[in-house]
Amino acid sequence: MIRTLRAAAWLFLAGSVGYYLWYGLTADASDSGGLAWVGPQMIPLGIAVSLVPVLLAFTKDGVVSAFTGRNSAAFRNGLLGVGTVTGTRPTGTTLNDQPEVRIELNVRGADGTTFDSHAKLVVPLTDLALFAPGAVLPVRYLPGRTDRVEIDRSGDMAGAQAVYNEVQFQRGLTTREALEVAERGIPASAVVRSLDVTGAVREEYAELRLGLIVSRPDGTTFETEVEKFLPPRAVQLVQVGRVIQVRYLPADETRIALALPANA
Repeated sequence: MIRTLRAAAWLFLAGSVGYYLWYGLTADASDSGGLAWVGPQMIPLGIAVSLVPVLLAFTKDGVVSAFTGRNSAAFRNGLLGVGTVTGTRPTGTTLNDQPEVRIELNVRGADGTTFDSHAKLVVPLTDLALFAPGAVLPVRYLPGRTDRVEIDRSGDMAGAQAVYNEVQFQRGLTTREALEVAERGIPASAVVRSLDVTGAVREEYAELRLGLIVSRPDGTTFETEVEKFLPPRAVQLVQVGRVIQVRYLPADETRIALALPANA
């Protein structure tokens, strides 16, 4: 529908310009009273020049998404991936004083696909910090057309989490066992009692060994250790004395997974 509207707008503009030029070049000056270039023939051109730019601006993917809160039809059923923001810049378009930004992304799909791309989105000024370099966002992409993606607006948090988990496994930043605990484990709170750096690094993620005091649902506690690769920005969340969220298996309390936000 959006493509049809944009194509119709371009055709109307081209037709209006063509008609105006044809009329001016072919009109008999004596019959037109010397007004070959001025007169009713300007009406279609005036309408096109006034309305077509507005229509084209408001049918841009980022603006349409802002109005509908949904992905465009082309990307609505696209594959889910995980995009890491590498940069942002304004496009010059605004909607209700909210800027449209071009978001540069490095995208990873659950099937192992990796590519650089970009998305456009109208972002409230108060939310611009959420798109800082390093932020992780769920995206929709089309195989074979990876030059552009869209930030996922479906609200499918379970699907996005599954893709994120798979990508983290592919990168060697987690294990199948940890993912199983994260899915099946009991949620609980834990206090960090110790923090050590193992020295292992993967894709700028440092491996940390955390000593935890975990609170069971009945109020009792137990102590355990867990090793986890974390990005630099997340280290502040696991400092000694901090309370964090975890998941563990009651049948084997040594199996524990951290429940930290992706954009910590």
